Amino acid sequence: MVYKESKGFPEGFLWGSASAAYQVEGAWNEDGKGRTNWDEFVRIPGKTFKGTNGDVAVDHYHRYLEDVRLMAEMGLKTYRFSIAWARIYPEGRGEVNEAGLKFYEDLIDECLKYGIEPMVTIYHWDLPLALDTAYKGWEDRQIVDDYVNYAVTLFKRFGSKVKYWITMNEQNVFTTLGWMMALHPPGKAYDMKTFFQVNHHANIAHAKTVIEFKKLFPEGNIGASFAYGPSYAKDCAPDNVMAHLDYDDFRNYWWMDVYGFGRYPKSTWNYLVSQGLEPKLEAEDKQLMLEAAKLVDFMGVNYYQTTVVENNPIDGVGISTEMNTSGQKGTAKSQGIPGLFKDTKNPFLATTDWDWTIDPMGLRVCCRTITSRYDLPIVISENGLGAFDKVEADGSIHDPYRIAYLKAHIEELKKAVDDGSEVWAYCTWSYTDLLSWLNGYQKRYGFVYVDQDETMEGSLNRTPKDSYYWYKKVIETNGEVL
Repeated sequence: MVYKESKGFPEGFLWGSASAAYQVEGAWNEDGKGRTNWDEFVRIPGKTFKGTNGDVAVDHYHRYLEDVRLMAEMGLKTYRFSIAWARIYPEGRGEVNEAGLKFYEDLIDECLKYGIEPMVTIYHWDLPLALDTAYKGWEDRQIVDDYVNYAVTLFKRFGSKVKYWITMNEQNVFTTLGWMMALHPPGKAYDMKTFFQVNHHANIAHAKTVIEFKKLFPEGNIGASFAYGPSYAKDCAPDNVMAHLDYDDFRNYWWMDVYGFGRYPKSTWNYLVSQGLEPKLEAEDKQLMLEAAKLVDFMGVNYYQTTVVENNPIDGVGISTEMNTSGQKGTAKSQGIPGLFKDTKNPFLATTDWDWTIDPMGLRVCCRTITSRYDLPIVISENGLGAFDKVEADGSIHDPYRIAYLKAHIEELKKAVDDGSEVWAYCTWSYTDLLSWLNGYQKRYGFVYVDQDETMEGSLNRTPKDSYYWYKKVIETNGEVL
C-alpha cells in the first residue's frame, strides 16, 4: 500500500531502548542476590564466546545514575529493563531481599525524575538457581506458583509507578535454546516432549500473572514480548507453501495464539498428539489462558529477522545445536523439523556478520499480521543491529551501519502505523553495549559504547556513538527526521 502522505507517529509515542539484567548489571553476588542458572551456565567451558560472563557485565548496577542521565540527555521516552528474580528472592521464593527491591525502586525513581517511563520485564531468562536445584525449574509445575508470587511482589512494590509490564521475554527463544539446542540453560538437546511441557508451564505462569496484575492494577498495561520472525515460503510450490504454514504454527503462533487468543494452534496440537509430544494440561488451564488473553493490553515484539521456509523431507535436516556465535559470516547451520519445514537462504536480503537477515519490511509484516490476527496494540520491545564497532584515534565511534539499519526499520514501522497498526512504543536493542548471551562483548548493539571486551578488564567508560545523536534527533522530531 502506498499513501499520499504519512500520518506519522502518534503524539506521546514512546521512543525507547532496552536491556536485560544479566546482560548489563553485573554485581552478580552483591547485596544479597542469589545465584542464577546463568551464573552457573557461563562457567561451563565452551558455552559462551571466549568464556565471557556477566559477573561484571557493563556494571549498570553501580553506574545506573550515569546511564539514566545519558538517556535523559538523549530524550528517551521509555526504558525497558528486566528485574533479576534472584535479587528479589535469592532462593526463588521464601524471604524477600529488601536490598534488591530498593535497587530497582531507585532505578525506577531515577527514570521518572527525568520523565522516562519505566517498562519492566519480569523475567528475562535468569532463573534463581535454587529453583533449578529444587525441582528443575520450568520443567516442574511448581514454577508457576513461585513465578506468580515473585511477580505479585513486584506489582505491589512498583505497580503505582510502572505503567508497562512484560511478563516474559522471548519465551520461544529461552525454551528452544534450553531444551532443543543445548545452547542455554539447562543445556538439553532434542528434548521435544519436555520442551512443550516447559512452554505450557511458562504459558500458565504468564496467564496467572496477567490475571493477578489486573486484580491489582486494572488500568495498567501488561503483555508478553515474543521474538517474532515472520516466514516466507521459498516459492509458490504447494509443498513449500504448506511448509510455511507449518513453520508459522510451530515457531510463531504456538506462542502468539496463547497470548492473543488463549489457545494453541489446532494443526500443531494435532501433530503433537500424533507423535505423543503434547503437553499435559490441568483442568483449569484452558480457562486460565482464555481469561488472560482477554486481559492482555498489547503484543510485545522483539523483531530482528525473517526466515525463508521450504519443505523438509522426512529424512531431512533437524534442529542444530550449533549457531554462529563468532561473527564469522556464513557459519550458521540450516535447521528444521523433518517432514515439515526447514529454513533456507533468502537471496534478496543481506545478512549481519552473525548471519541474521536484514529485512526492514519484515517489521511491517509483523505489525500487519498482529493487527489483522489479534487486533492488539503493539509494543516493539526490541529491534537493533549487532555489529563490530571501532573506536577511532580521537575516541569517537562512527556507526553509520547502525543508523542505516534503524532508519530503514523505523520507516517501515511508520508505514505500519499508516496501515492501521496501533503501535505504542519502539525500543531499540540496546541502550548501552552489553554482554550478548553467547556472543560475548564483541557483538555490540548500543547507542553508547562501553569499554568492555572479552578480557572483561575494560574501564567500563561510556562514550556516545554517532547513532546516539542521530536517535536524539529522531526522538525530538517524533520520527520525522530520520
